Parts: sequence; structure tokens; C-alpha cells
Amino acid sequence: MRRIKIHPKFSLKPFLVLLAVFAGGKGWCVEPSYSNDPLLDLFIKKGYVSQAEADKVKAEADALRTNDVSYTMPKQSIWDISDNIQKLQLYGDVRVRYENRTAKDPAGGGIDLYRLRYALRFGLRGELLDSFYYGFRVDTGANPRSPWITMGSSSSSSPYQGPFGKSSAGLAVGQIYLGWHPTTWFDFTLGKMPNPLYTTPMVWDSDINPEGAAERFKYTVGNADLFANFGQFAYGDLNPDWADKGLGINGLPGLGQNNENIFMFAEQAGFNFHFTTNISAKIAATLYSYTGLKRTSQYDQSSLSPYFGDPYIGEGAYYYYGGSSQGYGLGNSGYSPGTSFNLPTGGYGSLSFPFNQVGLNHLMVVEVPFEFDFKIKKVAARVFGDVAYNLDGAQRARDAAAAYSQILSQNPTLVAINHPFSAQTDDVKAYQIGFGIGSSDLVYGPTQGLVYGSGAHKHDWEFRMYWQHVEQYALDPNLLDSDFFEGRENLEGIYFALAYAFTDNVIGTVRYGYASRINDTLGTGGSNQDLPQMNPINHIDLLQVDATIRF
Repeated sequence: MRRIKIHPKFSLKPFLVLLAVFAGGKGWCVEPSYSNDPLLDLFIKKGYVSQAEADKVKAEADALRTNDVSYTMPKQSIWDISDNIQKLQLYGDVRVRYENRTAKDPAGGGIDLYRLRYALRFGLRGELLDSFYYGFRVDTGANPRSPWITMGSSSSSSPYQGPFGKSSAGLAVGQIYLGWHPTTWFDFTLGKMPNPLYTTPMVWDSDINPEGAAERFKYTVGNADLFANFGQFAYGDLNPDWADKGLGINGLPGLGQNNENIFMFAEQAGFNFHFTTNISAKIAATLYSYTGLKRTSQYDQSSLSPYFGDPYIGEGAYYYYGGSSQGYGLGNSGYSPGTSFNLPTGGYGSLSFPFNQVGLNHLMVVEVPFEFDFKIKKVAARVFGDVAYNLDGAQRARDAAAAYSQILSQNPTLVAINHPFSAQTDDVKAYQIGFGIGSSDLVYGPTQGLVYGSGAHKHDWEFRMYWQHVEQYALDPNLLDSDFFEGRENLEGIYFALAYAFTDNVIGTVRYGYASRINDTLGTGGSNQDLPQMNPINHIDLLQVDATIRF
């Protein structure tokens, strides 16, 4: 048997200490059993170490084992995740913003908003067993078109709560949905979801998350990716749908109730054609329609508030009282407390909102978004845009003109600056055309890219711009982008954005937009919480500087 010779300069001591720790501690336990170590006893018997050296090794091993930070097992996680959850992701962003929003009316009056703002979004999403998936997200702010909170705004609330208050900084559910993806070509989603349609901010504010059901199909044929998307969205719940006399909750006392819930339907088909690896073109056509619209009557004036079924007018309250002396001027975007009127075509006119800004009557909109993507060396470039046309827009315009004339005729004591106008039946279209360029490692889209903070790698950059034109009777006024251009129709203008990623998750963005009124005969219809008191807007400037942290 070959004996192992140990070099005289070679020391066994470090190895013996480790052996003693493991033998006495049984691995990485913190409360070992202090039984004798047979291996160490064998080393003494063979003469490799003396008894004194062995005692010293045991003492050092005991000291190591009693150290409260060494050789301890990590604690088991306190989180107990169900075995049915296959994937779980925490995501979101923290954003701060400086904003300068300036608007002028036709009479030269103006409003300036200089605001410091912040926004938070965070959520969970992932996959379940059997091809199901889920998502949940909370946002700051209850406004569906904006999660932004203005710094200092709660300090002026009533009752006064002092500076640096929290009354305006609540959290709201932004998304909550369940989906099923049984095959590669079909997807079904139910709940409050990310927008399932291929669309642009011209038609849909990117912050809006529709509620209801959506079905998505996709199939590849050669170089073409075919897709079809369908949405059935719960636009307005006006329950109870039916109530006998004395049981209604929205109508006048003693009356019943007969409502219909309002639904918005979207049907979309399109394709993405890949000419080469770096060149592709995408286009789709979408039809939007609405059901459940019902006009208010003299007996249930408030049952359908906010009056989606009444005629959209889009004009401002031109005749509002303008001061302590006899004078009238351009007014706010439709709110006139206690005012109502009888419609020339029957029905009742939107109590306290006679200049209805939200009506959905005669809206059947066709939208065609498109983009052409290519690369210039190592830079990604896009030409993109959107075209929309309201098939029922002419009748929408006629209803608006008739209702506005009726308002003036039923208030003969009031002097109106703006005279009744004929139906502007040609103002039924909208379009957008733009160009974008940026780093090639990002995914781009109408609301995707570094400008929207949907992805980032250190030193990535993006620049995009577009021209947009939205006429008064072209689109749903409740879905328009509340920033560019103030969520209003009858405005056209230009938008610029530049974004840069300082790190993989820190992004700086600068945006600027300018818009002016298209048809000077009409107001600028629509509803937005930023500048509700001005209609018409003659022109508007908007500057935003953002810092975003993604996680």
C-alpha cells in the first residue's frame, strides 16, 4: 500500500479546521452535535498531528460554528406562491414631470398652467396553468386619461389640510384582467385590459384601458402576419336597466326607470408584411359602433347622465355672464348649472350640460392606422400615421347645429357673441402622419418605444414627430389624447418628442406640441380636466419634461 508523504512545509491545519466544522456541525447547521470526529482521531493515531494540535483545531472549529453570520442556511422565503402560478412578474414605473400648458381663446383671453407632477404605476402579471394568464395594475389618479398628480394641489383642498397633503394622491385600479391563450393564433381577454387594438393616440388616449371582452387572432402566411381583433367594451353602466314606479333611483320621484347599458364595439383586420428582415409594412382597418344610446326625457332628466345618448354639440357657453357689469364673453366647455332645453327633434337636453361635449349620437367611425418600418444602417426608422372618417358624421353635424340654435332661441334674454351656424357636414374626418427614428434594439409602435417608456437599454434614444388634424364631428370625444391636443376636436397641430436612456431603466423625455383651431365657426368640442373652462381654444402650447424610472 502506498503511503502518502506530506511535505514538511505543508500544513494540514486549515483543512482540519474545515473538516471539524463540517463533521461537528453536520454541514451548514448553526446548532451542531459536538461528538468526536473519527477522521481527526485517525490523523492523531497516524502521527500526522499531535493531540495538542488536534485540541487547538477543535477549539477553532467551535469558534467558527458559533459565529452568528458564518455557515448559516438562508432563510426560507415567507412568500407562499400557489403552484398554479407558472410565472409572476412585478413591473411598473415612477415618473416626475415639469409641464407648461398654455391656451388662448379667440378673444385673446389665456390660461397658463405651470405644474410639477408625478405618477406611479405598478402591477403584477404572469401565466397560470392550462394557457391562462392574468394581470393587475394600480395607478395614481382616478382620471382614465391621466395618472398624473400635481404637486401641491392637495394643500388648497377643502377643508384645508396643510401643505404637502395627500388628499389628491390616491391609487386606483388601472388594469385587472384574465386571459386565455390556448393556441398560437387565438387569445381571449376579459376585464379592464391594455388596449387590444392596433391604434394611435389620435383615436385612443394611450392611458385608457378599456373594460369588457376582447378576442385576438393572428396567422402567418408566407411573409405576411395576418391579424384580427374584436372588442366588446362596457362603455356606460346605467343600472337599473328596468325599475317599476317608485323603484327607480335616477329619475324624478315616483317614476320608474327604463335604461340600456351602453356598449362600444370594435372590429379590426389587418396585416404586417415583411419585405426583408429589416423592412416591413403594417396596416389595419377598424370599425367602431355603439349600442344602448338613449336620449333623456323631461321625466328622467338625470337618468342617463353624463348624457352619452343626447346630441353632441361641442360648443362653449358663449353667452355666460362675464363680470359685475353687463357683459358676455366666450365661456366654458359646456357646463351651465341648472340649464336645459327641449330638442327640436324631441327629447330633453342634458340638464346642466346643454352644450353636450360627450354625446355619442351618430358615431360610426372607420379608422385605418399604418406604419412602414425600415433601418438606416444600425438605426431604426418609421413612417407612420392614421386616417379616420365618421360615416354618420354629416347627421352628427346637423344635430349639433340644430341643438345649438335651439339653445339660443330658448334664451332670448341672453346675448350671444357667436351666432347660430349652419351644419358643418364636411367636418367628419381626422388624420395623422409622422416620422420616427431611434435605436435599433427597441420595439416600436404607436404607443411603444422609448418615448412611451415601454423599453430601454443604456444609451438608447428615440425621436418622433407627427402632424395631426381632427375635425369636430370625426371621433369619439371621450377617448382623445388629453395631452396632445387637450382632448379636443376641431384642432390641428404638430407634436415632437425626444427620449434618451441614461441607464437600462432611467429615461429622460422632452415633448412639445402646438395646435390651433381648424374651423373658426365651431367650438373645440371635447371634455378634459386640465382646461375645462375654455371652449373654443384658439391655440394651445404644451411642453413636458419627464424623468422615468422603470422596474
